[in-house]
Order: sequence, then structure tokens, then C-alpha cells
Amino acid sequence: MENLGRVGFSEEQAEILDIATQFCRARSPIEKVRRLIADERGFDEDVWKELVELGWLGVAVPEAYGGVGLSLAEVAPIMEQMGRTLLSGPFFCSTLAGQAILAGATPEQKSEYLPRICDGEIATLGLSESNCDWDLANISAEAIPENGQFKLSGAKRFVAHADEAKIFIVSVLHAGAPALVVFDADRLPRSSIRRERVIDETKRSFEINLDGILLGADALFAPVAAEAVLKKIELVANLLGAAELVGGSQAVIDYTIEYLKTRKQFGKIIGSYQALKHPIVDAFTDYEQARSHLYAAANVINEQGTGEIAVRMARAKAETTLAFAADRAIQFHGGFGFTYDCDAQLFRRRAIWLSSQFGDAAYQRARLAELLF
Repeated sequence: MENLGRVGFSEEQAEILDIATQFCRARSPIEKVRRLIADERGFDEDVWKELVELGWLGVAVPEAYGGVGLSLAEVAPIMEQMGRTLLSGPFFCSTLAGQAILAGATPEQKSEYLPRICDGEIATLGLSESNCDWDLANISAEAIPENGQFKLSGAKRFVAHADEAKIFIVSVLHAGAPALVVFDADRLPRSSIRRERVIDETKRSFEINLDGILLGADALFAPVAAEAVLKKIELVANLLGAAELVGGSQAVIDYTIEYLKTRKQFGKIIGSYQALKHPIVDAFTDYEQARSHLYAAANVINEQGTGEIAVRMARAKAETTLAFAADRAIQFHGGFGFTYDCDAQLFRRRAIWLSSQFGDAAYQRARLAELLF
């Protein structure tokens, strides 16, 4: 099989990883994660401002639009550490929105929206509908021509941080074909935004009603193949999701090992029992494999063919790794592991949530089969 990417860190990746590790540990201790679950916004605005000042929202945005001019390979360490510490906030959706604009927006839209995202304006995407289809080209929402404008109809689900977002990108059918539109939050009435309760309590998800929204023709993305742009969005989302999952795996393994080294049963440290040692070793080797897949994919995501294969491999492996590690953590903590007070459940919820977004491990493997055989 052809080379699916090089595994390793560039100097920039190593530097960003070091900064992200220190930042996320300091700004997102587990006690704060739990406090923010009860907060309506779900994230710390001061922390958001800090990461904006660090330039993280512009890491993979060209300098011409106010970004740093690096790539998604340098975003991966940031997402990994956010996943490791369960740092909440609109970084994922804003980064994904920026990449969507880069992939398919008009030059005018890029000049308008990318600098705003780099400056910290929250951007989000509406790509899922009530059918919850992972094929992003399966769209019911429409953009219907009306007096030189377009009237939107339909609804979108799982729109992250819609209550705080200033910029929206949604998928619609236009002239019978998939299309993307971008618009400011003032076009969307507050009454059209409804909070969704999802299994990962650290996330903020909303349903938005698009009925009656009027947009000018300049809201449409560039007249290119929208399905190709949607595929790019899907791959970027899966890479970012894989990074979150890998970071979460490291955290939950560390959490479990610490417990195995201190908890005694029958007069012995429970970590001395092979029935517990062997599964945690399996979890750790899975984590190492998943992390290697992640950074291999991050380095080749923009390569035709190879990039998609590498990203889907990374996403599938990362999901099963966190699911297994979190399951073992819950079981190894005994009765306490099945309570809300055990932190392992936070990571299991993250794995379940991410498995519902942009395709679970089985879906990724099915797409891989189509690409490889």
C-alpha cells in the first residue's frame, strides 16, 4: 500500500503542543469542566479571549486574511489537548467554519469573514437535519429565489454554539443541487434557536429554524461543486474529532492508571492483578496507534485520495480507542465508576457524542472499503 503519511512533529507542531498542553491544563481542570456544565453558555469567555490572543483561530488561515498561515497539522495538537482536558467552547466549530470558507467561499466572502473569525467572532455550521444523515449532500433545507433574493426554508440540528455565534454557514438545496450560504447572526431571529440536550454535557448544541430568512445572492458560496466542499468540511471535522478523541484517550488512561496504582483490594494494589493490567496495556497501545494515525492524517489531509484514507483511518481508530479506554475506566472503578461523580463518564459521553457527528467508526470503515477495494 502507498505511504499514507509521515508520523512526526515539525518544529511548529512541537511548540504549539507544548503551549497547548500548559494552557489547557491550567485553564480547564476537571473541577472547572464540571462547573461549566451547569453554565448556560458552557464555556469561559476569558479563556476564549486568551486563545484568540494566542492566534489559535488563525493557525490554518492564510496571513492575507489575518491568520498565522500554517496548516491543519498545527491545529491538531491544540484539539488534542482540548480533548484531553475537556476544554469547552466554540473553537471546533469556528475552526471548521473557517476551513469551509477557505474551501468554497467567494473572494469577497473570504475577505469579509475570515479576519472576523481570526479576531474571535464565533462562527458555526448547520449541516445536519432531522434525518441525521452523515451524507452531508442529503439536504432538505432550501434556498428559493424570490425577487432577486433567496428565501430559506427548513431546519438544521446539532448547530454548535448557535446562541453565541455571529456567523452562520448552512447547507441548502439551490436549483435542486447542494449549496452553501453564509450570513450574519442578525438574520436569524432568537426565537428560531432552540437548545438541544445532548449526551455530552460539556457541549452546546442547538436546532435552528431557517424558515423565512431572506438573503442576497452574495450569501451563496462560490459556484463550484458544493459536494466537493462538503466532503472537505467532513474530512476536516473528522480530523479535528480524531484529535479530540486521542486527547481524551490519554486523559482517561492516565486517570485509570492512577486509580489502579492506589486502590487496594484483598490487601493488594488492584493494578497488580493481570485481569486489570492487561486491558489497560491494550488501551495504551491502542492510544499510541491512534495518535500515530492522527498525525499521519494531519500531515496529508490535503493530498488527493491519500488524505481521505488517512483521515478516515485516524477517525475510526481514535473513536474505538476512547470508547474502549473509557469503558475500562468505568468498570475498573467498580461501583463508583457507574456514578456521576466518576470523571470517566465524562470521557465516555464525549466518545458517544463524537460518534454521532460526521460518521462513527463503522461508517468510516465502510467509506474506507470503498476507497481501498
